[in-house]
Amino acid sequence: MKFDPASKIQQLKQFGEFGDVNPSITDSSTYTFLHGSDMAKTFEGMMEGCFLYSRHWNPTNKYLSEALAAMEDTESAWVTGSGMAAITCALLQLCKQGDHIITSVTTYGGTFAFLKNWLPKYGIEVTFVDISDLESIKKAIQKKTKVIYTESVTNPLLQVSDIPALSVIAKNHNIQLMVDNTFTPMIISPKRLGADVVVYSMTKFINGKNDCVAGAICGTEKFISDLSNVNDGTAMLLGPVLDPMRSASILKNIHTLHIRMRQHSSNAMYIAERLEKLGVSIRYPGLESHAQHQLHKQIMNESFGFGGMLAIDLGTGEKANEFMQGLQDNGVGYLAVSLGYFKTLFSCSGKSTSSEIPQQIQDEMGLSEGLVRFSVGLDNDIANSYLVIEKCLREIGMVKT
Repeated sequence: MKFDPASKIQQLKQFGEFGDVNPSITDSSTYTFLHGSDMAKTFEGMMEGCFLYSRHWNPTNKYLSEALAAMEDTESAWVTGSGMAAITCALLQLCKQGDHIITSVTTYGGTFAFLKNWLPKYGIEVTFVDISDLESIKKAIQKKTKVIYTESVTNPLLQVSDIPALSVIAKNHNIQLMVDNTFTPMIISPKRLGADVVVYSMTKFINGKNDCVAGAICGTEKFISDLSNVNDGTAMLLGPVLDPMRSASILKNIHTLHIRMRQHSSNAMYIAERLEKLGVSIRYPGLESHAQHQLHKQIMNESFGFGGMLAIDLGTGEKANEFMQGLQDNGVGYLAVSLGYFKTLFSCSGKSTSSEIPQQIQDEMGLSEGLVRFSVGLDNDIANSYLVIEKCLREIGMVKT
């Protein structure tokens, strides 16, 4: 059965206290109780609908969480002050000293650094694998393995994770499957494909304005309740709460996400198809030449396209920098990290968002120093943007004149 995440959000009825069409913003850190016994029961988790302190829950954050849960088709969600807060809190809630995680070697640099450099200091072992090689994942499983972690479409090499197959492996071994869906909100619905926990950097496409940093964790009611438990909930005790003012603005932006994702996808496909015809080395899941193109087609909610992320390989860092400078000077977009903005952003991944990954591992995973990652924007005249991209490629000798 086809899933329509946009309609699930639009079907929510969220009103303010006075019938406001936008939910009211609760600009308060603490809350009153009618009776002393109510306060005690709330701390014990026995007072449904009561709020005690905004590090735990805030009504505005709850509105946004409800929208995210509707979009992901999960029972519940919790919002955080950054994407990394969502990833780290979710993993630490599931794992303790002595546990083991299997993860994709192709992943966001910050996540890689947390898994490679931080978790082992606290006795949590991590094995990095090629997430497209299911046999390598099976071989990596240990008795103490608690989580398989991946990204729906990996950063920056744009591998597509076979979430249904990973789910079967995970469930056969009583392992939790956690998926970062930052690149493909609405396009891919990991929970419906078998994921147990879905995490986001809402900084990116979900918010879409590059004016805040935020994250989200989507999962079962029990998992979110455990995560925010006052006694041992990782999110509650580490305290990465999202400010309610930001929650309110993201909630408004999420209602246009389906329109934006279609335009990001359409523009990226336009560029990718033409660059491929030029003979440029390009990675984009929407192209039939992409190794996991058919897999992406099988798992996607097709009306939203293949996403706004693509990567081209220019061979050397010198050519990549010259190319990106030309794009910025000619108004195509900005030489900047991050993604999901309404303007096109481009960066040389190996020296920026993946710089935490050691050079030897970058080489082994096929991350060239000349790989330029594009977050394609919402350009109304994408044909003109493409002509500038082609011009800049010719100027650095990557396309014959």
